[in-house]
Amino acid sequence: MSKMILTVLCLFAMSFSAEMMTQKQLQIAKRDTDRYYVWVYFTDKGSVSQGVKKNVQVHSKAEKRRLIRGTIKDSRWHDTNPLNDYVKAVEAAGAKLRKQSRWLNAISIEISKDQLGEILTLPFVTHVEPVRRYIKKSLSPEQLDGHSSVMKSFHNSEIQRADIDYGFAAEQITQIHVNEAHDAGYYGEGITILMLDSGFNLVHESFDSLNITATYDFVQDDSVVVNQIDKGDKSDQHNHGTSTFSVLGGYMPGYLVGPAFKANFLLAKTEIVGQEIELEEDNFVAGLEWGESLGADIASSSIGYNDWYSYEDMDGKTAVTTRAVNIAISLGVLVVTSIGNEGNNDWFHMTAPADAELVISVGAVNASGVITSFSSRGPTFDKRIKPEVVARGYKTVAASPRFENGYIQKDGTSISTPLVAGAAALVLQANPDWDPMMVREALMKTADRANNPDNEYGYGIINTWEAIHYSGDPPSIPDEIELYPAFPNPFNATTTIRYDLESDEFISLTIIDILGRKVRALVHSFQPAGTYWINWNGLNNQDQIVGAGIYFIHLETDRHSDTKKVVLLR
Repeated sequence: MSKMILTVLCLFAMSFSAEMMTQKQLQIAKRDTDRYYVWVYFTDKGSVSQGVKKNVQVHSKAEKRRLIRGTIKDSRWHDTNPLNDYVKAVEAAGAKLRKQSRWLNAISIEISKDQLGEILTLPFVTHVEPVRRYIKKSLSPEQLDGHSSVMKSFHNSEIQRADIDYGFAAEQITQIHVNEAHDAGYYGEGITILMLDSGFNLVHESFDSLNITATYDFVQDDSVVVNQIDKGDKSDQHNHGTSTFSVLGGYMPGYLVGPAFKANFLLAKTEIVGQEIELEEDNFVAGLEWGESLGADIASSSIGYNDWYSYEDMDGKTAVTTRAVNIAISLGVLVVTSIGNEGNNDWFHMTAPADAELVISVGAVNASGVITSFSSRGPTFDKRIKPEVVARGYKTVAASPRFENGYIQKDGTSISTPLVAGAAALVLQANPDWDPMMVREALMKTADRANNPDNEYGYGIINTWEAIHYSGDPPSIPDEIELYPAFPNPFNATTTIRYDLESDEFISLTIIDILGRKVRALVHSFQPAGTYWINWNGLNNQDQIVGAGIYFIHLETDRHSDTKKVVLLR
């Protein structure tokens, strides 16, 4: 077979071809003597847009969430796996399938260098890239790891609720005003939260009353998320996830109470633990797709990737995990992630997927509300403020992974993130029709530095109670008419188009081909001032699939017009 070259014509020629990986990419992909982990991206999924049935079962709760909060209205492409014939052909070339992503239309494989060359000749392969991993170095040893009675020796909070005794967790709860939401009866009921982490020791007493609806181990490919020593798990495999889960949803009055202890939980084990925590991005993507299809309203991840990326890649659209988060948000899932613990390191900035545009990235402060030195700083490479918000990530109380009735203190943005994710669940419970952007805005605009955000604290420490009652911020009306570049671009399923209107306008938003013909009328109506997002799924006005090539997005009002280019791949 010859190497496939996809060419589209316009004012200039552009070519997309499957090329051999660079030496640097091979180094990233290498795992042992002659084994490489790589992503293989495909050209198409067949005629999905023309009625092929999706082959992934999506829970009715996910369908409802997408309808209410998603921006992708036709999700058939996202619910269809890569074509089986393509997968089998790659396997026939000697590859071992690791994971497949319907959102990315790609599979991750294990293969030798020689066999990789054969895959690159397949006509339906657009490109390959390494499966990246990140070695998460521990901040510090656990400061306290023993039975509950030991914890009492430094419990000095005098803040107690009449109905809930937060115990050792009182300070971290009251700092973000979760207690006020609890007093009003918001505990996360009806909200489904996906946890993506290293595993979970579910015998701890603070988990006894929780509603765990599904679990899956994406490392071992089974449903067991506690340690499996016989399958190679290290003894500390589930430590990190146990702690983060307890901070979000643990419930043991007098010792530890999390913000959203009455939520429903999906637990995904996506990390490998050796001497340090090793994160494989394909496990993360698989876990996110799994949780979304089961109806997750919120995803909480205390992981991050920067090894093998450059700061220039922190642009909201490059890293694989960032791209997956963008799709999850488009499907109506609010994603909360740690900004990273790189503040004391040469890297300094956020780690992926915290660079995603509509994610809530979380930094860490201490009990006094002062930013920790280790909390990663913004901005993103394209100059967006990061983090969005902060919560307590220094001496934060969590369940001990070693003792079923023990409690510890932990440091890191990993441990501040579940506090914000839990708070977001209360906001969403109180406002079930809010989409991810609205919940995100409410948490940011009611935080304690909302009037003066920066790249250390973001918008500041969240105020859960104020966020629940957020009613919008009039100054957010844009000050000009602007059409933004589509994202993703190039795309092969759906691309999102954003535009701003500074005043009430009659607008026309149209897709035009390279010959100037109107392909799809997206908007042709009067709209109030504000910011808008709309998707184009590669269909024309007759709902027929259009061919690969260069198209133009044209925005026109009575006093303004603008055009952006977008490339459709098939």
